[in-house]
This record gives sequence, C-alpha cells and structure tokens, in this order.
Amino acid sequence: MGELTRELNNSGTDASASPVSPERLVSLLQLVEQGTISLKVAREIFPEIYSSGKTAEQIVQEKGLIQVSDEGALDKIIGDVLAKNQTQVAQFKEGKQQVLGFLVGQVMKSSGGKANPGKVNELLKKRLG
Repeated sequence: MGELTRELNNSGTDASASPVSPERLVSLLQLVEQGTISLKVAREIFPEIYSSGKTAEQIVQEKGLIQVSDEGALDKIIGDVLAKNQTQVAQFKEGKQQVLGFLVGQVMKSSGGKANPGKVNELLKKRLG
C-alpha cells in the first residue's frame, strides 16, 4: 500500500483513479507470497507496474527477476560458496553464528541476487549441521 500511495501522491492522482487495479495489486502480492519474487523486487518493479500498465508477471518475465527456489540449483551454488570459503565454514562450526550472514550474502552474490534468501538460510543451516 505504501508504494501505491507514494505513486498516487507523486502523480497527484486520486485513489479512485488509480491505474493499478486491485486485481493487478493482488497478482503482485501473490508473486511474493508464492516465492516467485522477493518483496524487495516487488517494491522495485511497482513504479513500472504503475506507469506502464504492464502486469507484474510481464515485468518479472521481461527482466528475468524470478527468484530461484529450486533446492538442486541452490545446493550447487551453496556447495561452490562453501568450497571457496572454508575459513568462514570453520568459524561457523566453531560457534560464530554471524558468519552465516556472510555465507548467505556470498550465495546471493553468486546467484546474481536471484536466490530465495529464506531457502538459502535453510539449506545452509542443513549443510553446515
């Protein structure tokens, strides 16, 4: 709602004349709920949804913003990151929990920001035992 309100205020448009229908807003929120895109991506694409008339699905497809949640694909990236960061893996196993954030960041970087962070956290914790 904050994004919609901001766009309405910036354009001086009344809410009743919003170019974004409730259905289009719901479809954007469903993409977040389903894990197709992150909330951050939803916020980033909303101005384009508002101004272009395109659906969230169209913009996500055009820009290749679909979040990677496939465990097999993520496991491969995680394996590569763990192999390249043995020092941090050892630190984590010694009890330095904050290293997990670093490792998540490295996975996100390796995936071009497309990895599902919640899934990455879950898989990293499982791999690191």
